[in-house]
Amino acid sequence: MSPIAVGGPELSIGTAGAYVALARPEIDPTQPGVIAAAADAGVSPEEFAGPGDVWAVMYDADGEGDGFELPGARDAEADAFAEQFQQALAAAEPFTLEAGNFLRLDARPSGADWVVTARITPPEDDEGDEGGAAGPRTLELGALPAAELLAGLEDFRSALA
Repeated sequence: MSPIAVGGPELSIGTAGAYVALARPEIDPTQPGVIAAAADAGVSPEEFAGPGDVWAVMYDADGEGDGFELPGARDAEADAFAEQFQQALAAAEPFTLEAGNFLRLDARPSGADWVVTARITPPEDDEGDEGGAAGPRTLELGALPAAELLAGLEDFRSALA
């Protein structure tokens, strides 16, 4: 089967070993891999690809990854979060930044890097349990170069514009 390319705006914070990402995945339904997978699933390629307008949080720490959708989240909210992140980095002081009640970043400068901790709280599941089986997670994202964080934020905001 052909690989399926996924585009759309994405802000990834962390390293290969531990990260959190805020993304709005977009899949082109005309890709050969999508067409084949849709046929196998018995749906149209457009249905298989989805609308491309649903934001999601994905995270991983040492191979223990998960994620969840954020129904109703809008591009403007994602952009506002990224703008606040840029401003906090520019202030060069420790900060806490929240994106709704599902993501909190605590960061402090360390030389040319920022030491970042992410607190992820998945939404309640259908039974009212916070985060379902996954529950809240705290991820130590490590010391991240300020220049890379700022470049990633600029790229993310440009993708939203």
